[in-house]
Amino acid sequence: MTDNQWDNLIKIVNGTRLDPLPAGFIIDCPWLPNWFGINILDYFTNDDLWFSANLKATEIFPGVMFFPGFWSEYGMCSEPSAFGAKCSFPENQFPHADKCIHSLKDIDRIRKPKAGVDGLSPFLLNRLKLNRKRMEESGHKIRFSVSRGHLNVASYLMGTTELMTGLLTDHGQIHKLLRIITDYLIEWHDVQQKTFPSIDGILILDDLVGFIGEEEFKQFGLPYLKELYDRDVSIKLFHNDADCRSSVKYLPEIGINIFNMAFNTSLNELKELTGNKVTMLGNIPPRDVLARGTPADITKAVRDMIAALEDPSRIIVSCGGGMSPGVTTENINAFIQGIT
Repeated sequence: MTDNQWDNLIKIVNGTRLDPLPAGFIIDCPWLPNWFGINILDYFTNDDLWFSANLKATEIFPGVMFFPGFWSEYGMCSEPSAFGAKCSFPENQFPHADKCIHSLKDIDRIRKPKAGVDGLSPFLLNRLKLNRKRMEESGHKIRFSVSRGHLNVASYLMGTTELMTGLLTDHGQIHKLLRIITDYLIEWHDVQQKTFPSIDGILILDDLVGFIGEEEFKQFGLPYLKELYDRDVSIKLFHNDADCRSSVKYLPEIGINIFNMAFNTSLNELKELTGNKVTMLGNIPPRDVLARGTPADITKAVRDMIAALEDPSRIIVSCGGGMSPGVTTENINAFIQGIT
């Protein structure tokens, strides 16, 4: 993200309306490598290809904000690997982390990993270190520390069904696991921010927040997210493209000031539920419209969404979730045309 884009992002969060409205997308391995014309494994293992893919996106779409920008990641393996999860990397499919907690008793043996040393974390850091100069020479800076959220990581370590069952049957053991994960994630964000002083934002992604009801969120989501977002940074971005009804009204209390949501809730409703204190990053369907629609469909969908806004402040026009696989350059240009 360039200095000008960052300055505009802070203005948007503070309530300044830009005309035209800005466009922005969360982009990572499900979309970027194949769009660039390489397979996912090459993207993960070759610094030049990783850098070139990210740079090309910024050059082809210079007016678009990409979050977090030049994201060093290994998909869903990034955090679970530090806890000992076996990670699989098919050549051109999304990586997968196998669960390593097979019963609630196994939680007793889990210890907090060392951020920046254990699992894939040193490789994530080193990729940014090695490419930092090239990024800055191209006009971009490392702006965000990034991680999946505590519930998301827990779901990979023990399985989604097992985690949901544990939330109901053994609060003590689940809290014990979430405490360890959260402590690790706090340390991981600390390491990122210390390594790259240009970081002034945090991005956390956690769809599991949308799998639980409000009372469960207040117990297993809210307190841990408040700790994670208790950082002295300007931008606090949260991604949850599952159901957000149990959690969205708590976003201001957590400190979140940008939210990327599922596409099936209107921006007007979300702004009302958050008291218009949170910038919304959305909300066109990412697969059925942005990936599978015609350019005319996409332009119309964007224009209709903007026309329906009751208050266009604190809006970054995007899709409801990260960029879907298969979205073409033509379709992104049609999206941008819908704004301008």
